[in-house]
Amino acid sequence: MAEFKYEVKHNVGILSTGRSGWNREVNMVSWNENPVKLDIRDWAPEHAKMSKGVSLSYEEASILREILNEINLDELFESEV
Repeated sequence: MAEFKYEVKHNVGILSTGRSGWNREVNMVSWNENPVKLDIRDWAPEHAKMSKGVSLSYEEASILREILNEINLDELFESEV
């Protein structure tokens, strides 16, 4: 398996903490020394390990922001009950 490098450049925020002690975080992460991306995933303490997650480019994060600003979360989650 190929090695990869990552560097958490900036912690934007913690969304939740699981019973295992891992945090679901929003961070700015550089993967393999590439430009940073907005990244959402679960991290072990000290960022020693990570789960699968999603990394978004600036353009993708901008589109996601627009989508979230246009929807009513209460209605969206209520329809799923």
